[in-house]
Amino acid sequence: MAKRKKYPKLPNGYGQIKYLGKNRRNPYAVYPPVKEFDENGKAIMSKALCYVDDWMKGFAILTAYRAGTYTPGMEKELNCDDTDSANASSVVQRILADYNLTKNGRLGQKTFEEVYNDFYDYKYERDKSRNYSVASKNSTRAAFKNCMILHKKPFADLRHKDLQEAIDSCKLKHSSLELIVSLLHQMYEYAIVYELVDKDYSTALKINIPDDDEHGVPFTPEELEILWKNRDNDIVEFILIMCYSGYRLSAYKNLEVNLVESYFKGGVKTKYSKDRIVPIHSGILPLVEHRLSEYGCLLPQSNSNFRCKMYEIIKELDIGCHTPHDCRHTFSALCEKYGISNNDRSRMLGHSFRDITNKVYGHRELEDLRAEIEKIQICY
Repeated sequence: MAKRKKYPKLPNGYGQIKYLGKNRRNPYAVYPPVKEFDENGKAIMSKALCYVDDWMKGFAILTAYRAGTYTPGMEKELNCDDTDSANASSVVQRILADYNLTKNGRLGQKTFEEVYNDFYDYKYERDKSRNYSVASKNSTRAAFKNCMILHKKPFADLRHKDLQEAIDSCKLKHSSLELIVSLLHQMYEYAIVYELVDKDYSTALKINIPDDDEHGVPFTPEELEILWKNRDNDIVEFILIMCYSGYRLSAYKNLEVNLVESYFKGGVKTKYSKDRIVPIHSGILPLVEHRLSEYGCLLPQSNSNFRCKMYEIIKELDIGCHTPHDCRHTFSALCEKYGISNNDRSRMLGHSFRDITNKVYGHRELEDLRAEIEKIQICY
C-alpha cells in the first residue's frame, strides 16, 4: 500500500489542515487560524472552513483566507488537474495570486501593536493565577509606548536588528530601556507559545549605555570611622551592615540570614542580583546577630521610614549628605580598595557578566567568597 504523502508544516498563524482518514470523499478538514483561547490559555478551535479532497486545495483555501479573498464554497471551483492555463493548475494559480496579496499587502499579519494588545490581555486580564500591581501594569504600558518605532510593523517580520534599533534609538534612561527589553522577552515568549513566530529574536538584546541608576557617593574612611564609633545607634548599626554587604535597601526586607554558615542570600532587580550569596563579614556579624535577636529580622517595620531617619542621624553626626544607595557604593569601593577580585566583587554586588566564561562557567564556593570579603579591614 502506498504511503500517504507528507506535506510541509504550515507557517505559524496560517491555520490547520487535518487529515481525517481514508475512505472519505473529502478527507482534509481546513481550519482558520486560532483567534480565541479559554481561561487557561488553551486554543479554542473554530469551525472548519470546508472539507476538500486534496491537501493543496486546503492550502489554497487558507492562503485565500489569509489574503482576505476567501468566499464560502470556493473550494468547489478549484481543480488540481487543470493544466490548460500556462501549464499551471487553478489551485497553483490561486495560491500564487493570494500569496502575492499577502506578501505585498501584509494582509493577515498581526502588527507589533496587535500582538502587544493580545499579550497584555493574556497577562493582566485573563491570567487569574496572580494579582499584578498597578506599578507592573504601568511599567508594561510605558515600555510599549517607548518602542513606538515597532508598533505598526508586522510582528512576524521583525528581526534582532529591528528590536535592537528600537532600544538604541530610545533616548531614555537605563531603567526605561530595561523595561523595554523585559517587555520584548515576554512578548516573544507569548508569541512562541501561540505559534506567531518560530524564533525568539529578543534573546541577544543589549542596552548599550552605562547603568545610570547606580550613581552614588561612597562613605569616606573618616565617615566610616565616625559610624563605627556610633554603632550602638540603631540606625547607624543598619547603615554599617549595608556598607559591608552591598545589597539594595529594599532587599533587606526579605533577605535570608544564615548565622550557622554566616551568609546573606537574596536580592532584587535583576536575575543576577536575585538569590545571590554574600558572606557576612566578621566585623558586622555582631551587629547582625544583635538585630536578629532584637527584631527577628534586619529591617523591622519600625524602620519603615529608615531613609528619613538615616538623613537625620548623618546630619546629627556631621557626616556629608548620603543616601541608602551610597552604602552599596561604599561596599564596592571597599572591595576595590582591599583588592577583592573584580569577578567576585561583581558576584557579590549582583552585576551581570558580559563575557561567556564568567557568565556561564563562573562558579565560586561560599568559602572562596568569604576569603575575599574578609580582606576588607575595619579600623575604628
